[in-house]
Amino acid sequence: MTSPDSRTLPQRGQSLADQVMNYVRHSVSTGEMQTGRLYSIYQLAETMGISRSPVREGLLRLEEAGLIEFSRNRGFRIVPTSPWDVAEIFSLRLAIEVPAAQRAAATCTPELAVEFDVLQDRMRSLAATGASDEFFDFDQQLHDLVLAAAGSHRGRKIVNRLRLATKLLGVFTVGQERTLDDILTEHSPVIEAITAGDGARAATAMHAHLTMTGRLLVAQAVAGQGLELDPEELWNELTAGY
Repeated sequence: MTSPDSRTLPQRGQSLADQVMNYVRHSVSTGEMQTGRLYSIYQLAETMGISRSPVREGLLRLEEAGLIEFSRNRGFRIVPTSPWDVAEIFSLRLAIEVPAAQRAAATCTPELAVEFDVLQDRMRSLAATGASDEFFDFDQQLHDLVLAAAGSHRGRKIVNRLRLATKLLGVFTVGQERTLDDILTEHSPVIEAITAGDGARAATAMHAHLTMTGRLLVAQAVAGQGLELDPEELWNELTAGY
């Protein structure tokens, strides 16, 4: 492991555990850390210049997300991204966010519509500059606002954890199959339907958006592992009923 670069240096407001998670995720995405290899907790702490306690905390959260696994008294390994994990994550999001979009439409106020407009305008500006990290921060805020409007308090916590798991698994569609503008365009019918008070249309649009994203990520995970597997069959099997 090499020293952290500017993209993995400590960021203001980030806990040390968050810094560990970002460092490992970045190292996996660049190929510096590879699946199957054994890595030392002590070496990671030394490389980052921090104590072992926050390193363990960050790694435990990565284990929970399915990115790593511990080898008793030896260290940890990076786990290959499983297309089954990705499909399961999106089946859960479909179960929570589709009915939430319908409920949000029933309770939408003019003030909420303004909040949606502000978020979309910010995402539009970020898409124009290619600022993907910031774009997805606002993407998460938009989805969270839908859940909040629906009164889905537990759903907000669950979805945020599921989104974190997807992020930590290192699978992304932007730059692979679609642009930030494409993703922004998928949100438009969801928000238009919610602000118009059309619950059925909002649910349909949210389902289409999540399905598009999930299918692309499952296909990417299958290809990344070189599996002889039909991603569409896997997707249909694990999301049946949603």
